[in-house]
Amino acid sequence: MNWRYRANATLEGLTGYTLSRKLQKEPPKPPPPPKVPLELQRLPGDKVRPPADPAHDRLLREPAFLLSSVRSGSTLLRVMLNSHSRIHSPIETHFRRVTIGLGTDPVRQAMELLGHTHSDLEHLVWDRLLHRELTRSGKTIMCEKTPSNVFVWRRIATCWPDARFIFLLRHPMSIVQSWHEADPVKRPMSEAVPRTLNYMKYLEEARTHLEGLTVRYEELTADPEGQLRRICLFLGVEFEQIMLEYGKKDHGGFVKGIGDWRDKIRTGTVVAGRPLPTPDEIPVELHDICRTWDYLA
Repeated sequence: MNWRYRANATLEGLTGYTLSRKLQKEPPKPPPPPKVPLELQRLPGDKVRPPADPAHDRLLREPAFLLSSVRSGSTLLRVMLNSHSRIHSPIETHFRRVTIGLGTDPVRQAMELLGHTHSDLEHLVWDRLLHRELTRSGKTIMCEKTPSNVFVWRRIATCWPDARFIFLLRHPMSIVQSWHEADPVKRPMSEAVPRTLNYMKYLEEARTHLEGLTVRYEELTADPEGQLRRICLFLGVEFEQIMLEYGKKDHGGFVKGIGDWRDKIRTGTVVAGRPLPTPDEIPVELHDICRTWDYLA
């Protein structure tokens, strides 16, 4: 009998406790969570709120935002709008991803005492960024079209209380097919429905709560002049024929990640959309949004 067994037996008989429990090593403690650098921490009590003084807190006046799902023809509409002499519709700026860092305690203390929330400061940067792009263009109306803006439509409407919204719809199954075909290997159809449907749900939520103009991709490609006239009327400008020949203007590079990059958009003219899918080609997951958008009886 080894000494540990004898000690355990004796101790257990006298006290009811075993020595082995005392001798066991305690399990290692999990490492503490990594400390978030101060410049990445948001100010406490952050609130998304409208500008305290819109007349002076915002440089951008009545900006327009083209809200859509991915693969809805937003790049086509962008370049047609950007061909207008008064409308600047740049590449997808992804401005909502621009944030600020407050890397020292004194600057954080100063911002709080000045009455700024973290979102207030970001809104000032966003406004300055888009206003600079508009000023550089020499035009008077900004129309931004990053598709992921649908996920923050509330914040955009709060940041710019005078913003105007254009909602671009397309047949949901056409969106799914286009998203898949853009990269069939990395974008299998099994992912296409849930990934794009998420955009569509937020777009419909924005369309339900915000006032604006609804445009359909199918109508835009079938009657581009008629739809562009509707949009120009909404934005308060005259229709210009050059909008139909966007290839004659420079719209920046057609690069993946900041807009459409495929051959169709490079033609410089409006190309007819794909045939609409039949009802039996539409997955059941898309039925509700198809009905809501009047693509399915």
